[in-house]
Amino acid sequence: MSAETGAGGDSLESQIREAERRLEEAATLAVEAEKRAEEEINALEADLERERGEKEKALAAAEERLSEIETQVEAAEKRVEAAERRADVAEGTVADELARTRESAASWLRGQLDSLRREAEGR
Repeated sequence: MSAETGAGGDSLESQIREAERRLEEAATLAVEAEKRAEEEINALEADLERERGEKEKALAAAEERLSEIETQVEAAEKRVEAAERRADVAEGTVADELARTRESAASWLRGQLDSLRREAEGR
């Protein structure tokens, strides 16, 4: 019996050693997998941070461009208002000049009529 126990004990010991070896192997694989996962997470976080930075830069550039456009719009609106004021003044000037021209033409026509009447009366 002691021979059987000895042979069985060796078998049990070899099974234990094999199990321990497999356990160490599994632990090593788990540590390696954890390192790879950690590296991948770090890479993803770096990518995310880079993308955030790029988005912030793009947003800042867009806000700056919007500010420039708003400034240009304000300047254009002021130019339009100034042009409208000049047009109003010009229209007023044209209307005044038209009225003077009509008055002058009417006066000239009256003078011509008076001259024709005098000629007609003198004949």
